[in-house]
Formats: sequence, C-alpha cells, structure tokens
Amino acid sequence: MRTVAGLSPITAAQAAGPLETSWAWCTVRDGDGCLAAMGRVLGDGGWYFHIADVATDPAHQRRGLGRAVMEDLISRIDDEAPPKPYITLLGDPPGRSLYRSLGFVDSEPSLGMRLPR
Repeated sequence: MRTVAGLSPITAAQAAGPLETSWAWCTVRDGDGCLAAMGRVLGDGGWYFHIADVATDPAHQRRGLGRAVMEDLISRIDDEAPPKPYITLLGDPPGRSLYRSLGFVDSEPSLGMRLPR
C-alpha cells in the first residue's frame, strides 16, 4: 500500500512490527477485501499522539476514505486520551488540504525534522 499510494517504500523487516506497536490503527478494505486505505497512531497514550502512514490506494481516492481514516483515528484519540492531547503529523503535499480541513495547523515555530539514514 505504501508504494502504491506514493509513500516511501519500507523493507519487510521495517514493516514487521508497526501494527503491534502502534497506539491505534485503521484500515479500510474494498468489496474484495483488498486494502483501500490505512493510517495509524504512534503515541504514549497520555499526551503525545503522532498520526502516520495515512494512505489511500489511487484506485480508491476521492471517495472520502482518507477522511474516514483520519476521523476514526482522531475520534479514538479524543475518546481514549486524557483531555487536550498533543496530536501531530507530517503533512505531505497531497494530504495537506485534508489535514487542514480537519483542523490541523502548521506547527510554527517548530519544524518537522528527520535524521536521514
């Protein structure tokens, strides 16, 4: 799904544990049972929650599946976390309008950073 949806590819070893170690995750399957959209939350369960790996198969885009995944994940955080959780994500260009429509704002003055390997 990552590669099909335009996210960076990962190895089988990198993919082995994410669903087990994620705080929450959401998948949407089509009528044939194939993965159509996904997303997950990394977090400590108390204050910090990072939404990651939100992707929709191009064959299923523009149908509200990405929004449904995001709304499910946000709802779960709101329902299960203590008040005022800190929810973050890294918004790639294709998803930014969706994230903004859900209330996300730029994290200025902070800037998302990564350590290349």
